[in-house]
Amino acid sequence: MNKNYSKETEKKNIFKELSKDKVLSNPFEQFNVWFDEAKRSEIIEPTAAILATVDKDGHPSARTILLKEVNEMGLVFYTNYASKKAKDIASNPNTSLLFLWKEQQRQIRIEGRSEKISKGESEKYFHTRPRESQIGAWASHQSSVIQDRKTLDDKFEKYRKKFGDEEIPLPDFWGGYVLIPNYFEFWQGRSGRLHDRICYKLEEKEWEIFRLAP
Repeated sequence: MNKNYSKETEKKNIFKELSKDKVLSNPFEQFNVWFDEAKRSEIIEPTAAILATVDKDGHPSARTILLKEVNEMGLVFYTNYASKKAKDIASNPNTSLLFLWKEQQRQIRIEGRSEKISKGESEKYFHTRPRESQIGAWASHQSSVIQDRKTLDDKFEKYRKKFGDEEIPLPDFWGGYVLIPNYFEFWQGRSGRLHDRICYKLEEKEWEIFRLAP
């Protein structure tokens, strides 16, 4: 926990007013303000978000991912390109992210399109991961059916021995996506369930800001 972030600071965030007139004009900047406050707090995993996708038949799926970067394009996360989420994105790139920081009575919904980042970017991040996580990426064909836990452990051991002390290469089936937003919704809890909802919608390269009823 950051020394400058106290429980009193966190209490002030609860039921704090969120005003259309006071939010930043750029939703990425507003996101970073809240994201930084969440990271300075006692929230266990502030980077966790629910990623929702839809498959080619229109069936929705949701799962938790970890946000790894926010840049000028969008929000970056990583996965196995053979996973359910990756297959969904390949058939329908329209996706959404949901961050819930209940300790601060805050939620952010983000909608947009997801696309793969470059192999170079994925490779750079891959080599920052713990070695066990790198081996795990090779060992697990995510979302595929396996017989038992031993099957997974045996594959992990196989790749651990294969790579030895050498640098582990980036698997061709693993990498990153960037969700390029066209919509943000910032939700701030208020008393009486009269919560604040301030939204940003991209209209002809300009962000329109408006309020929704709770």
